[in-house]
Amino acid sequence: MDTGNTAWIITSTALVLFMTLPGLALFYAGLVRASNILSVLMHCFTIACISSIAWLVIAYSIAFSGSGPYFGDLGNLFLANLSRDSMYGDIPESVFFMFQMTFAIITPALIVGAYPERIKFSFVAVFSLLWVVFIYAPIVKWIWGGGWLAEMGIQDFAGGLVVHLTAGITALVIAYFLGPRDGFPNSVQPPHNPGLTMMGACMLWVGWFGFNGGSALAANGDAGMAILVTHISAATATIVWIIIEKVKFGKSSLVGAVTGCIAGLASITPASGSVGPMGGLIIGLIAGGVCYYMVNIVKETFNIDDSLDVFAVHGVGGLLGILLIPFLTAQEYGGVGYGDSNFSDLMTTQVIGAISVGAYTLVGSIILLLIVRAIFGLRVPDDSQEEGLDVAEHGQSGYKL
Repeated sequence: MDTGNTAWIITSTALVLFMTLPGLALFYAGLVRASNILSVLMHCFTIACISSIAWLVIAYSIAFSGSGPYFGDLGNLFLANLSRDSMYGDIPESVFFMFQMTFAIITPALIVGAYPERIKFSFVAVFSLLWVVFIYAPIVKWIWGGGWLAEMGIQDFAGGLVVHLTAGITALVIAYFLGPRDGFPNSVQPPHNPGLTMMGACMLWVGWFGFNGGSALAANGDAGMAILVTHISAATATIVWIIIEKVKFGKSSLVGAVTGCIAGLASITPASGSVGPMGGLIIGLIAGGVCYYMVNIVKETFNIDDSLDVFAVHGVGGLLGILLIPFLTAQEYGGVGYGDSNFSDLMTTQVIGAISVGAYTLVGSIILLLIVRAIFGLRVPDDSQEEGLDVAEHGQSGYKL
């Protein structure tokens, strides 16, 4: 056991859990109406608990057991074979398990942004459980668990496909079947507390150092560079978003600034282990512009009420990072040189991975949604939407009015 590496991954585990609880929960809570703040917090908190148990019981075994290309051999159900001496590389397997669990927590929690203010809590709970087991865990196996995409040499350091594309596509599926909020797209009430959203975004930014830096699974130069490029991309995309809003509307909003930050963070995630500072800057520049315009395309062109822009920011951002890796890993940019001699091979692999993960997530999410909707329903009644889900679904109010 390497005690330095172990200490860093324990720290990273805490940072990634901090991203969901309370970071993502607060980020989303500030963006909804005041009568729905508790429902969003409840969704994130419950998903964290459900995903943790699913990861223990079966999902970890699907993702990280056996040598099969698509699906684990279920050899470690309930962590039955785990002891204090079990190792994953040079860190305890218990630490690796916990670190990966925090990824299994935040990925379905990201989807919460697609459906606030109008979805049944029972659907959220059951769908999230099944999604972690049948969608998320197999994709982890393909890419991080030695599966078929790993064998091809795919580069997805911290989850452009595993986390962000899967969450983004599922968000789009749920938003499509769920239908829009009342007043969409022209008269939806604005975020009730942008300050709360900014505080959540700051927690996400800090936690992302563990998300990307911890994915090196060591306290080394790879972890240090991952943190550096993560910060540069986030800062750059924020500035891009601020400038676009200033030019377009004459004013730059706080909500826009923090959304740009998250776009930069999502986009650098898959590339953070292979690009250098210049690559981080370029990814931030591209992500800030592309994700900004994708927000409008999803809502205005597709006419889908992905309420808090999960697909435009996370799905598109993660995909951007995946597809930019072959261009930006060149050593002259400070990268590791993956694409220097085999650019076409690496690009082909990245595209195959994106298409495969996207298609599996799309089809699988639709199937799960239809099954869970048939049993539990999907959308709350109109009077519950008008009253707000805090009272209608949870019997409490976030504010004393």
